[in-house]
Amino acid sequence: MSHSTFTLRPSYDDDPELNGLVASLRGYLAGELADYEREHGVDRTTRLTRGLLEPVWRRSRELGFYGIHLPEEYGGRGLPHTRLAALKEEIAAGGRVLGHSVLGEMGGPLRAGDIFRHATERQIKEYLLPVARGERACCFSLTEADAGSDVRAMRTVAVRDGDGYRLTGRKVFSTAGPFADFAIVIARTDGAEDGAKDAYSAFFVDLDAPGCRVEDGATPMSGENIEADIVLDGCRVPAANLIGAEGEGMRIGLGRVTVNRLLHCPTLLGMARRALELSLVRAQTRIVHGAPLLKLQAIQHKLADMATEYYAARSMTYGAIAALDAGTRPRLEAYMCKLYVAEAAFRILDEAVQIHGKEGLVQGTEVEYLFRKVRMFRVLTGTSEIQRNAIAKGLSMYAEVLAAAPAGEAAGEGATSRG
Repeated sequence: MSHSTFTLRPSYDDDPELNGLVASLRGYLAGELADYEREHGVDRTTRLTRGLLEPVWRRSRELGFYGIHLPEEYGGRGLPHTRLAALKEEIAAGGRVLGHSVLGEMGGPLRAGDIFRHATERQIKEYLLPVARGERACCFSLTEADAGSDVRAMRTVAVRDGDGYRLTGRKVFSTAGPFADFAIVIARTDGAEDGAKDAYSAFFVDLDAPGCRVEDGATPMSGENIEADIVLDGCRVPAANLIGAEGEGMRIGLGRVTVNRLLHCPTLLGMARRALELSLVRAQTRIVHGAPLLKLQAIQHKLADMATEYYAARSMTYGAIAALDAGTRPRLEAYMCKLYVAEAAFRILDEAVQIHGKEGLVQGTEVEYLFRKVRMFRVLTGTSEIQRNAIAKGLSMYAEVLAAAPAGEAAGEGATSRG
């Protein structure tokens, strides 16, 4: 694959299947999906509805993209993470407003994460397979107003009630909540010790159930109307809707976040790549004092730094994702990738705004939107500071090994590490 070479138009000649998928995806994004957005007047502030999204889900499924990562028995193609990442990068680089619905990231099978691994046969049939078919939509509800990075500070509680539970609390930033049918809710089990790893459980919660209501969420700085607050007021949930065993909710929820943390990186790479492309065009076509901006050394250096950071971020991301496909769990690498890629993408977008000048400051232009969108990823799925904390904690293990090794080994003569 071309993951190890610099290019703004990746090709995958050594992987014919992926090459064909990427070519087909590019054609769909630039053709049929672009036409659909124009016909319906869709922009980045459009309030998304089921009526608007369902045709995209169905068509994307017909083309084989919707839920492509799922096993064949669930209607997918069992696409490995490396190929999925390449498709996610292409979607972000394509600039389509509804691109998030092509693979099922907006309320679809990608939003459900790896919940399939924990669900019962009934839950898969009733909740997850309809999502994979584009018939239902879901959202993931973990975050609360005072429980973001410190998720164990959540106050949503699940109280046992006969053969079920009653859930009370308020979840925020439930992406896709405005048009979802159900939520995957993480709640603290009543009576469990606060903060304990086994104090939380996960549930399928129907959003039209008594005691549950969906309210408009805060509008993020990207301007997209995709967030909802899920308000639970003694909402009764049958025991059959418990995901996994009681007390496994945090493991299920954070396990999903660990993989998503790494798989957010290709999306960031796609947006950074798009910004670099826009900046190259701007620098070539913008005439200042009788010559293109690209003739100025200051602009050349900016573009050189942007391209170098993109290449470095892309190389480390696909290296970590390849390790994931090889069967390892690259936790430390995932933290590193999320940290570096989010920060590098932001620097690239910051320079892109600078190169675009006044146009980069005007709302409604693509580069200005990308700047706001990328800025969010320095907070989403863990702030950059949280990533650094986790990396430092992982490095402490190596420090212990080196400190315990004989002097020669500690200096690099045969020292080994464990990870």
